[in-house]
Amino acid sequence: MSGQKPSLKSGGSSQSRFQVAVVTEASSTSPAPAPTPAPAPAPAEESKGRSRSVGFLDSGALGSAMDIGLPPDVSHEPDTTKSDSVSLHSTGTGHTHISDSHSNTYYMRTFGHNTIDAVPNIEFYRQTAAPFGEKLTRPSLSELHDELDKELFDDGLANGEEPSAAEEAAALAAKESKGGTIKFGWVKGVLIRCMLNIWGVMLFIRMSWIVGQSGIGLTIAIILMATLVTTITGLSTSAIATNGFVRGGGAYYLISRSLGPEFGGSIGLIFAFANAVAVAMYVVGFAETVVEMLNDVDALMTDELNDIRIVGTLTVILLLGISVAGMEWEAKAQIVLLVILLGAIVNYFIGSFMPTESKEPKGFFGYNTAIFLENLGPDFRDEETFFSVFAIFFPAATGILAGANISGDLTDPQSAIPKGTLLAILITGVTYVAIAISAGSCIVRDATGDHNDTVTDTVNCTDAACTLGYDFSICKEGGCQYGLMNDFQVMSLVSAFGPLITAGIFSATLSSALASLVSAPKVFQALCKDNIYPGLSMFAKGYGKNNEPLRGYVLTFCIGLAFILIAELNIIAPIISNFFLASYALINFSVFHASMANSPGWRPSFKYYNMWVSLAGAILCCVVMFVINWWAALVTLLIVLALYIYVSYKKPDVNWGSSTQALIYNQALTHCLNLTGVEDHVKNFRPQCLVMAGYPSARPALLQLVHSFTKNVGLMVCGHIKTVSRRPNLKELSQDHARCQRWLNKKRIKAFYTPVFSDNLRHGAQFLLQAVGLGRLKPNTLVMGFKNNWSDGDMRDVEIYINTLHDAFDLQFGVVILRLQEGLDISHIQGQDEPLSSLEKPPLGSKEVVISVSLAKDSDSDSCPSKTTSNQSSPLIMKEGGKEESKTKSPLSLTDQRLLESSQQFKKKQGKGTIDVWWLFDDGGLTLLIPYLLTNSSKWGDCRIRVFIGGKINRIDHDRRAMATLLSRFRIDFSDINVLGDINTKPKKHNKLTFKELIEPYRLKEDDMEQEAAERLKAHEPWRITDNELELYKAKTNRQIRLNELLKEHSSTAKLIVMSMPLARKGTVSSALYMCWLDTLSKDLPPLLLVRGNHQSVLTFYS
Repeated sequence: MSGQKPSLKSGGSSQSRFQVAVVTEASSTSPAPAPTPAPAPAPAEESKGRSRSVGFLDSGALGSAMDIGLPPDVSHEPDTTKSDSVSLHSTGTGHTHISDSHSNTYYMRTFGHNTIDAVPNIEFYRQTAAPFGEKLTRPSLSELHDELDKELFDDGLANGEEPSAAEEAAALAAKESKGGTIKFGWVKGVLIRCMLNIWGVMLFIRMSWIVGQSGIGLTIAIILMATLVTTITGLSTSAIATNGFVRGGGAYYLISRSLGPEFGGSIGLIFAFANAVAVAMYVVGFAETVVEMLNDVDALMTDELNDIRIVGTLTVILLLGISVAGMEWEAKAQIVLLVILLGAIVNYFIGSFMPTESKEPKGFFGYNTAIFLENLGPDFRDEETFFSVFAIFFPAATGILAGANISGDLTDPQSAIPKGTLLAILITGVTYVAIAISAGSCIVRDATGDHNDTVTDTVNCTDAACTLGYDFSICKEGGCQYGLMNDFQVMSLVSAFGPLITAGIFSATLSSALASLVSAPKVFQALCKDNIYPGLSMFAKGYGKNNEPLRGYVLTFCIGLAFILIAELNIIAPIISNFFLASYALINFSVFHASMANSPGWRPSFKYYNMWVSLAGAILCCVVMFVINWWAALVTLLIVLALYIYVSYKKPDVNWGSSTQALIYNQALTHCLNLTGVEDHVKNFRPQCLVMAGYPSARPALLQLVHSFTKNVGLMVCGHIKTVSRRPNLKELSQDHARCQRWLNKKRIKAFYTPVFSDNLRHGAQFLLQAVGLGRLKPNTLVMGFKNNWSDGDMRDVEIYINTLHDAFDLQFGVVILRLQEGLDISHIQGQDEPLSSLEKPPLGSKEVVISVSLAKDSDSDSCPSKTTSNQSSPLIMKEGGKEESKTKSPLSLTDQRLLESSQQFKKKQGKGTIDVWWLFDDGGLTLLIPYLLTNSSKWGDCRIRVFIGGKINRIDHDRRAMATLLSRFRIDFSDINVLGDINTKPKKHNKLTFKELIEPYRLKEDDMEQEAAERLKAHEPWRITDNELELYKAKTNRQIRLNELLKEHSSTAKLIVMSMPLARKGTVSSALYMCWLDTLSKDLPPLLLVRGNHQSVLTFYS
């Protein structure tokens, strides 16, 4: 077959992302005829009917395959047919599949055999919005694991969502437009920018003054302290930058992806603002120098202040033009400025070795030991101190994030940021130290500038200048204009060519201004893209091949221009320095926090960092903030705090896997483990409820009421038992879990959703009762809804329901049952069914059609679904691609309207009223604790507790005082105590007749049949009520009827009734009789909670 190669037959369009194309053989020696369909080779069982492969015709196509990370051993030879020729299939969504065109298997053949399993590939780990190439999708677990005849799920995309047609078009357009993107290496992109930003105007006009004040020794200490802070921050920046791919946004991106949107959003905004105002600071510094030169030659346009404004405005317009022209022009401008700056520095050092007699009266004598020793120690004047001088110098050391701020424009940010930033800190630190030593060794502190001030009195003259023939002792009285302490332009005096120092000052100010003018919009654009502050999203738009933030440039220009026109930056300057320091502090803290969280995702390739050093760096930054200016530090902290609170309140919908999440998990796990070693104590008891709610939105009243007494107090788990008669769809279960949990979070209900598959309610409840929970965070109370329509349904469901209660008591759980007369389940009402209909949006281009399914007249048949999956009154969600289909809502019946209103009653504030507690039997105190917790919540805070207890007529006062004493000992407020002396009075005759009619269909009537037939019927229908049972529990039956009469008499106006639930002995009382008791006791009443604790004390009056 040598000399032949496969040719391509393109397949038709298909809905599936798995596509198969037929490969034919064609001779390479003759023109290839039009490809015709041919039988494909028989695929292996694993790939049968599952894939469609697309081959390439030329090596150029394969070259693109190599570019995106295929294994190096895959080759393509055009003259020979290879059994493992590799091809790519692009879906047009930014996702590409690799396929084996010869064997019709999906992806490439793995290890030489037919399988759709893929080998490890870097492209599988790219995010959907990957900036390079297309994202490849590995085969999903379903594709590898599901049965061959099963419909495949398209779940290969990030977040389980398919991109829309608009997103696809945008992605393709973006990819095409980025063909000529300019990217910088570590020298041009980071090193040069950082050096230019750190070498500010301070180098030329303040360094000599700092040496004069602090002396050489303390100046070096100041430089080393500042360098220590920036070096630690540089190491921390390097660690974060090498812990995964870095996009644009600089300090904001690093902090937000490490500590989360709250810290990132607050710092990002002030960091962008600080850079914008820094443009004004540097431009005003440049303008002041220009105006001084104009003043020297009497060429001022108006006055000094307005000239600064005019020059500053013209300068910032020029810089804006350079920036808008693109990053390439800006980079070229930076190189020109660097050359000038380096020339100025070299010019100074050359000049320091060339002393002339004309410069000696002004204090420059060349290198001299006497001058060095005299300038070694400090000589603070004008109330300056070490820290005040340090505060003046420190802004000169900032600027280390200039390279990181354009991280999106770097070829390899992970490599460039560490190398460029740390080398820039080293070079600039050495330069500052060298200039400090040089200036301190060849220039005296004070000089008159007068040639006639030579030594006349050798006795009183002791300065270093005296040994060199000059007497500047008159300067001690003040008034001298030359020397380190008096002349800010002394470096121009020392240099070989003075005007070059002026050019250096221009270069330093303009390069810093340009770097800030570029940094601010880039950081701001990244912040706006993340939509942390919704009102600023318009600034996220980028233009051109480099995605330039032109709107951000205009905003930065406006902010800068506003501060230039103020022209008084002495007040704002310390705040800007503190803004930068706050960013440095949080970068250092990010590294400490990520290391402390011990997340497996924290794996920086840069290893030269230490969590404790980073923490020390963060503390140092905060200390320096207060050293520079205490009030500016307080203002900075208040602004950061205000923005942090705002972002926390808004809760942006982002998930970046921050170290905050990792630390919360770590702490939760540690505390859970610690709790397991502590025995439960009655003082710490809290109701931890397993609520059988089905879909969370199906029974909102049940959830809202339980949430009222568990919020911030105890655990709440929404159990959902999905009853199935066929094999369960476990994938659907996991999808429902995620969506229902999101619904709970959206409704701000602090609960966990836990679904299980089971053949009936009882078995599912057993699973949940035994398995739900973690250590001490385990439910101790089962909460269910009352079966309102139990008499209309299958009595086997009643048997299951009652046995579920027995199982809970067997497992030492407390039990709570809520009854509303209208019912609880609203899932059959259209639009109220599943928690997903309003929350989950279908992909663009498709419509969701919600079809309500309700097979029962009153679907409040159970607190959880007890039929098959289709009987759960949940909607079927069918996605119709592009079809405009919708079902108009039918008007609600009066019954449904009442049910809907009733389901929302616990959502609102209850107002003034009573919670009536019928504490008839001592169950350990749960019947009393739940109402107390309810009154502690804001919704029930206005309600008062009324307590009802049973007693004897001749002991009513005694029983009331005893209960009042007990309640006061428990420190539970109550408004009234009622002792029911007539609790054992016989019920009314018509109520007894009603009860008799209620139980009639469920009686066994064993006296009317053969004993053997009766036993057989009882065995087959265990819920049947025997005559013996009725007689045995006649008194208890009458008590339930009587209690209902008393409830109607005393508590018909209560907001809520909480009552001791009657117990039925297991195996003795049939489920039908027990259900009749519960129904009779609770019918025609306000909302009623039947409560029975596990008879372990949950209240105590001991401290």
